[in-house]
Amino acid sequence: MGLFERYLSVWVGMSIIAGVILGSYFPAVFEHVAALEYAHVNIVVAVLIWFMVYPMMIQIDFSSIKDVGKKPKGLVLTLVVNWLIKPFTMAALGWLFFKGFFADWVDPQSANEYIAGMILLGVAPCTAMVFVWSQMTKGDANYTLVQVSINDIIMIFAFAPLTALLLGVSDIHVPWDTLLLSVVLYVVLPLVAGALTRSALDKKQSVTSSSEDHQAVNSFVAKLKPWSIIGLLATVVLLFGFQAQSILQQPQTIVLIAIPLIIQTYGIFAIAYFMAKRMKLPHNVAAPACMIGTSNFFELAVAVAISLFGLHSGAALATVVGVLVEVPVMLSLVYFANRTRHWFD
Repeated sequence: MGLFERYLSVWVGMSIIAGVILGSYFPAVFEHVAALEYAHVNIVVAVLIWFMVYPMMIQIDFSSIKDVGKKPKGLVLTLVVNWLIKPFTMAALGWLFFKGFFADWVDPQSANEYIAGMILLGVAPCTAMVFVWSQMTKGDANYTLVQVSINDIIMIFAFAPLTALLLGVSDIHVPWDTLLLSVVLYVVLPLVAGALTRSALDKKQSVTSSSEDHQAVNSFVAKLKPWSIIGLLATVVLLFGFQAQSILQQPQTIVLIAIPLIIQTYGIFAIAYFMAKRMKLPHNVAAPACMIGTSNFFELAVAVAISLFGLHSGAALATVVGVLVEVPVMLSLVYFANRTRHWFD
């Protein structure tokens, strides 16, 4: 792991602090950036998220999908957790806490937006950091690629209708044009661009040497890595800068949002890990499968939250809190998975 991955929680924390400070001292600057949007999609945030998503998409090898039939159980596990369990438990927890436990502390409109943000996190299975979690748990790299690839394909078709269904249950109007635009902008186009780039790099390498080791791909992704880091940290700074006034006026809101998100993360991992053990999966398949189901594609969730509800909305704040919560929690789950490897022997 590089310096960035090893201390990711530190960098994200520093970016959060920087965003809040800058947003409180220079609110006009952030208001100007917030106004730069097209079809309710902020242009600056869109560019930064592309910096993050594009390198990840290049790493996805869709040709590996043809081998999935040889070991289908791990794929079945992550698909069941991602699409049949996680979105609905996230919606249920959001409703339970913000319509129940926290109802006296949060106004109804804000509660609806916080629930919406949680739902957006729950409907977007992780694409990016899964590769890091898989590496840290000594997971099967090729199988992880298969899991991520198929999840991305399903997300193209399932994200919009499932999000609309769950947001509709929460009595929140969903503008389908904006939601579909976000899916195309943050999933479909990066996937296509990543696949074309990967194909071009492999063809270029095959002229001089074998492309099976994907050295050209790895080298190109390594060159893009600093831009991906800049995109992530700059996005966090912007998002917390947009929310600076709300955070300073209601710091307890961060804690309230974090509580159900933490419960959801540990709960989903427990369900997935138990199912993996009962299915007698090898640890190098079980651990990445559980990590994919547990973590979130927060880039997409943040983008859609901003597109649907606005940069200063409670939904956008909830998705950003998801970034803050996920990294340290996932690191603790990586530690747990490594300590319990013998359970799967």
